[in-house]
Amino acid sequence: MKFSLARQWMRIGTEYLPFADAGSATLPMSRLLRLSLFQVAVGLCSVLLIGTLNRVMIVELQVPAGLVATMLAIPVLFAPFRALIGFRSDNYQSALGWRRFPYIFKGGIVIFSGLAIMPFALIILSGDSQGPAWAGPASAAVAFLVVGIGIHTVQTAGLALATDLTPPDKQPQVVAFLSVLLLAGMLGGSLIFGAILADFTQLKLIQTIQGTAVVCLVFITCAMWKQEMRGATRDIVPVSESFSEAWGAMKRQGPWVRRLTGVGLGTAAFSMQEILLEPYGAQLLGLSVSATTLLTALLAAGGIVGFVVAARQLVGGADPHRVAGFGALVGVFAFAAIIFAAPLGSGLLLAFGTILIGFGAGLFTHATLTACMQAAPAGQAGLALGIWGAVQATSAGVAIGLGGALRDLAGGLAMNGALGPGLVSPATGYGVVYMLEIALLFATMVAVGPLVRPYHFARAVPSLQP
Repeated sequence: MKFSLARQWMRIGTEYLPFADAGSATLPMSRLLRLSLFQVAVGLCSVLLIGTLNRVMIVELQVPAGLVATMLAIPVLFAPFRALIGFRSDNYQSALGWRRFPYIFKGGIVIFSGLAIMPFALIILSGDSQGPAWAGPASAAVAFLVVGIGIHTVQTAGLALATDLTPPDKQPQVVAFLSVLLLAGMLGGSLIFGAILADFTQLKLIQTIQGTAVVCLVFITCAMWKQEMRGATRDIVPVSESFSEAWGAMKRQGPWVRRLTGVGLGTAAFSMQEILLEPYGAQLLGLSVSATTLLTALLAAGGIVGFVVAARQLVGGADPHRVAGFGALVGVFAFAAIIFAAPLGSGLLLAFGTILIGFGAGLFTHATLTACMQAAPAGQAGLALGIWGAVQATSAGVAIGLGGALRDLAGGLAMNGALGPGLVSPATGYGVVYMLEIALLFATMVAVGPLVRPYHFARAVPSLQP
């Protein structure tokens, strides 16, 4: 019976098994699975910062949402350097002949260091200390910045390494697979953190964060083990041009400014709500810590579906900018559902809108990343991915900080009656942010629209560079 079932399973076409054919001769599926562990580690860090700690700081530790948003946006200070990291890793020649490995491993060490000091910084930030008032924000800022530096370094060099090892025709599937594993890390992490912190104590918070530090370092080390061959840089001719010269030459090869403008606008639109979603459910619908953490899991689940759908479309020859525009359109309906969840008192509508946000963001992120990979000049994958990452991370960080500040400002004005008696509600501050996100999504569609090839032309020439 076992062998019969195995034969029946093998008869299922790869089109019904997502990523079953993502492996290649240069990057077999076993190595790809192991390589994806760096994305799982990044997902764990991301959900810990943006999901769990966001809720804990605002609700349990009573830290103002504006200050929390600032803390979570601090890693954006290093985001522009992702482009430089990608450029450097394209041309780096270590004594052992590695290009990407030194950057990835050092990034893992930096993540471990930041998470190791973070729980104590958060306790000081909450006011549970005898030190000066500035010590809490300063220590928390350092911890978040260090973790952000590590995340940006690991992701940029890791994606560049995956591009090095993958044939061009497999790149959309590999990008989608790595992105799905990122969301899987977020999904698993949100469920685990929610279960551990269901009965919140400061001791459990310390154990959770420092345990995550150890797990992330182990995952990153395993992901890099024997992935990059020693001596891989022997055939690389070091470039004499500077970073600015390389970027200038890349801009002359295509509509990079418009493409990156669309990336920035769309990322900001999907990211502004990231620290508000769980407090929204807690304050307006009375959800518990575990229930609001589940919203992050639903967001990740929607993103996974979005990445799978985007991969199928792109492998089939769909224009990546068209897929990105459709993702932005889905986001418009998603944020509308979130807005109406509070007045209707519907947790189900909130959950549905959360899934749609993840789905639209998954389509948009995968499509724009693939567009940049396809448009990258030969030998400059690290630079292209670094620039995409710099714009994406910077836009996300600014949007997160702005979202928290706008919620506090609009919510304060509304509760004081400055916006009229009909808007005296804690939902007003959230509604302002969500409506701004809808406007940004429309602006995103305006930006990427001219980049979309005519449908019949895109289908006839699926391999054409955008």
